[in-house]
Amino acid sequence: MPAAQTVSVLLPVAVAGTYSYGVPAGLTVAPGDIVAVPLGTRDVIGVVWDDPPDAEIGHNRLRPIVEKLDAPPLLKDLRAFVDWIADYTLTTRGMVLRMVLRARGGLEPDPPIAGVRLAGPPPERMTAARQRVLNVLEDGGAWSKSGLAAAASVSTGVVAGLVEAGTLAAVAMPARPVAQPPDTRHAVPVLNTEQQAAADALRKAVAEGGFSVTLLDGITGSGKTEVYFEAVAAALDAGRQVLILIPEIALTGAFLERFAARFGTAPAEWHSEVAPRLRDRVWRGVATGTIRAVIGARSALFLPFRELGLVVVDEEHDLAYKQEDRVFYNARDMAVVRGHLAGFPLVLSSATPSIESRVNADSGRYRRIVLSDRYAEAKLPEIASIDMRANPPERGRFLSPPLVTAVAETLEQKQQALLFLNRRGYAPLTLCRTCGHRFQCPNCSTWLVEHRFRGALLCHHCGHSEPRPDHCPNCGDTESLVAVGPGVERLAEEVAARFPEARTIVMSSDMAGGIQRLRLDLQAIAKGEVDIVIGTQLVAKGHNFPLLTLVGVVDGDLGLAFGDMRAAERTFQLLSQVTGRAGRAGGASRALLQTYAPEHPVIRAIVSGDREAFYKSEIAARRAAGLPPFGRLVGIVISGIDRGETQGYAGAFRRAEPQAESIQVLGPAEAPLAVIRGRHRFRLLVQAPRNTDIQTFLRDWLAAAPRPRGNLRVQIDIDPQSFM
Repeated sequence: MPAAQTVSVLLPVAVAGTYSYGVPAGLTVAPGDIVAVPLGTRDVIGVVWDDPPDAEIGHNRLRPIVEKLDAPPLLKDLRAFVDWIADYTLTTRGMVLRMVLRARGGLEPDPPIAGVRLAGPPPERMTAARQRVLNVLEDGGAWSKSGLAAAASVSTGVVAGLVEAGTLAAVAMPARPVAQPPDTRHAVPVLNTEQQAAADALRKAVAEGGFSVTLLDGITGSGKTEVYFEAVAAALDAGRQVLILIPEIALTGAFLERFAARFGTAPAEWHSEVAPRLRDRVWRGVATGTIRAVIGARSALFLPFRELGLVVVDEEHDLAYKQEDRVFYNARDMAVVRGHLAGFPLVLSSATPSIESRVNADSGRYRRIVLSDRYAEAKLPEIASIDMRANPPERGRFLSPPLVTAVAETLEQKQQALLFLNRRGYAPLTLCRTCGHRFQCPNCSTWLVEHRFRGALLCHHCGHSEPRPDHCPNCGDTESLVAVGPGVERLAEEVAARFPEARTIVMSSDMAGGIQRLRLDLQAIAKGEVDIVIGTQLVAKGHNFPLLTLVGVVDGDLGLAFGDMRAAERTFQLLSQVTGRAGRAGGASRALLQTYAPEHPVIRAIVSGDREAFYKSEIAARRAAGLPPFGRLVGIVISGIDRGETQGYAGAFRRAEPQAESIQVLGPAEAPLAVIRGRHRFRLLVQAPRNTDIQTFLRDWLAAAPRPRGNLRVQIDIDPQSFM
């Protein structure tokens, strides 16, 4: 590249545009190269981008690139992906690039490992330990000192002595790979007829190449994972890399075991629990192509794959794929975009597909493969509702008599029961019976949740914590504080009183011990070391509990109380998933739903097993209302420290709205969660027809609106999943 050439560099900062830099003599750079450039008084990492440099700035006035890093360049399709997401979400490109470059240590090659090999004659003084070391080294290979000592059953001092004697020489060895290449012939499964047809269809989609999306729609326990593993095998055989997205980190342990059982080795992992140095190595291994398969959370979608040929989105309906911080995006939808830009197939897998994916399949935009039977001897549980109006629990308790009886019968048969309540902690509210005082978070407009195991009241939004009180801070009464409503901890208290001999475990995402404890708990359940499992939605996703024959849903109406457009869909999905944990190893099983509204369409659909009736009804309702996927929604949240100032700015922002006949704007109004982390929140909701260029409308609105000053913020969420 000529010395006088200039290039555009995109930096991972909150700026939409690129910066122009000069290219020093003797340096060659191209779009995608990762470089260090000066910015202010410091050097920062950026990427040479496809934008033309600023022609009005002379080369002599430009600051030069400091260096080109020894890292694989970002491919054109990934650069296009960054541009697309920034444009769609109205986020600065720099903030999207930051998600790509988040593993700074991966930009440099792995340092070599110090090793040893045979290099000279045997030592003058030979011992049995030294001889064992030499025997291990007979093949002439290099070993690390610790590895050689372990293989020869000697201390590292013996190895060091052989180096001093000149028998061994120090050598530099390449770093061990993060993950070995999967062996697609390791354990080819025996599939039933329905599964084999589905696997053949997925293999064909991979073999055909090009962009396509297949919805793998299979009931719980139908073997969807084994089926899409065949698509993974086909992509690996074709020399392509594979990414499998999963919604919850807690699922990785069991999933890694299933992957290793099929392919002989575990894939690389990418999620927040992976150690920083290992994340750096995964990032570089993906970029160089040495890592062939990755399992990860939603952020894995931004890894710089060299030869990505397949993305699988497991549990594609799950809300965990939606990020609602800085860059607002849905990883499922963005995976489809990445596949379209790079031209490779995708598999979306779920027992309860999202309404959006189901409509895309029904319209022909996606292929749909249905698995209607459980694998092997497994059978779906018999599901029934318990009308809580006719079968109320005892005063101060939460399990109805029919459910208590069912749990007792299950324990007598030496089988497992799962009690599901999607509410963490001991109780969602603590109040004073004397004066009516309710314990509320000082930073958020939410009640503090009692966590009796920790002896604390917690806010699940900002993390505020305070000791569990022994008296009312308002009136001082020491005997008047009561817990209102159940959480899983309170349910565990009732279970311990009713079934004192049962081995009980509580599973919730905020239990002490983190991800390692969750994995150990899941292993204990699978081994039959637990009689009764009490859990939140964490237990509903993807787990296989062979001995589980009873599922009791303590509050089947809980999700229906939120009142947003997705409440019915979410409740249907969650209840279907959790009841599907029963009976996966064969034999009779059942699920009981405690409800005060057994006539509700969602409850009726779960009990009857008529999922098609639910989808038909829900899709028709969305179409009639012009709601997604038949219309567009945008959530705009304006927040600030001072309520009056925030409300005033929200009104001024609304008055700047461009005129558009087909677009309806509601608000501003206080958000359902009016205060979070001390910030007051006002919400506007934009509704538009499906074919509306909503991004242009929003850009015009932002340009016309007064700029937010001070601590005021405007957050735009296109295609919102949450309405809180």
